[in-house]
Amino acid sequence: MQVRRLNFLCAGLALVFIGTTVIRGSSAQSIAERRLAAYEAATPDDAVTRLQQRIDAGEVSLRFDAEWGYLPSVLAALRIPATSQSLVFSKTSFQLDKISPRSPRAVYFGDDTYVGWVRRGSVIEVATVDPHYGAMFYTLPQVAAATPRFERQTHSCLQCHDSVPNTGGIPGFVVQSVYADRLGYPLPSRRNPVMSDRTPFSERFGGWYVTGTHGDQVHLGNLAATLSAGEIGNVGVYTSRLDLRATGNVTDLSTRISTAAYLEPSSDIVALMLLIHQAAVHNLMTQASLDAGGPNEQSSAETLLRGLLFVGAAPLPAPIHGSSRFASDFTGAGPRDGRGRSLRELDLTTRLMKYPLSYLIYSEGFDGLPASVKRYVGNRLTDILSGRDTSADFAAFDAATRDAIRDILRDTKPSLLATVAEMTLR
Repeated sequence: MQVRRLNFLCAGLALVFIGTTVIRGSSAQSIAERRLAAYEAATPDDAVTRLQQRIDAGEVSLRFDAEWGYLPSVLAALRIPATSQSLVFSKTSFQLDKISPRSPRAVYFGDDTYVGWVRRGSVIEVATVDPHYGAMFYTLPQVAAATPRFERQTHSCLQCHDSVPNTGGIPGFVVQSVYADRLGYPLPSRRNPVMSDRTPFSERFGGWYVTGTHGDQVHLGNLAATLSAGEIGNVGVYTSRLDLRATGNVTDLSTRISTAAYLEPSSDIVALMLLIHQAAVHNLMTQASLDAGGPNEQSSAETLLRGLLFVGAAPLPAPIHGSSRFASDFTGAGPRDGRGRSLRELDLTTRLMKYPLSYLIYSEGFDGLPASVKRYVGNRLTDILSGRDTSADFAAFDAATRDAIRDILRDTKPSLLATVAEMTLR
């Protein structure tokens, strides 16, 4: 079975940050070392840092719960909906001894921040976006304290979240696919792609529980091997015999795990789709920020633009429906234009979003990008939404779609497009 692992919520596993994909040799090492030093010495300006400041000032109190520790209170303080819960059972956190198909790790997320919780774990794992340095990683001890304190993690996390294969060599997040045995240990395989919007639906979600319906299309979620790594032998032969249809369209996890041990009884398929999108686009933002002012600035900014516009995204072979309130929680967050439309509206029939421009343009990560990057993105959006750019990559943007996105931007993000009010379709 193929298992996808989320390697970004850990304080000792899979943090890929500093590096470059275009420079080689000692020059690349020198750049990487300078970036690493700057990253470790940085004074972060992110959601977790600001929350800690409010805790220290007595403005916010975190309540310790006997069952979940600080989790409900942290989610509330960071404005992360519990319905975003996604459950991953591969052992890809430093708390791996407490993770298994019977006891998965729960992941929750908002537009800029991700929270990982392990049942009976020693810490809560938090990852968030700093507009200037990229991904920042913290842990919060699961021990009642008068003043709870988030502890920043640097070098230990960079072991995995700073690699060219996983994040392109920048401080980033990883939602990856691996094979796992019956205990959740990853198996060696040549197929360990990092998921993005371009990943075919049939290759997503391995190592994750997935609740919701998706028609006849198959995915790799909900699969747990019945054998240990030593018993499986040839991984390719073993996985080729799996019946993916037997584990699809799951709406009840109670036969697999104790759902009462989690804030939600689900691992919503819509939340997982958006988690994949966010992690990939956050990495593109970091790459564009790091390349600003250099020879790769335009290339990285163009790549970010295409990620924001879902260019090359794999179509949905059939409609999908979530199993929780997540979709309504997500779409209800707005903002909306004068006609009630929002970039957070979901399609879920042939593609993820109704209006294919990412809601992450409202995020702190985007707002904190260098001015030159935002200017490039704004100028390119103007070309595309005005109809001046008619290249095949943007063929999905018919006149009605361009019109709608233009109007939404005019009412909700007017600073992004300086000429949005005058734009007309040709």
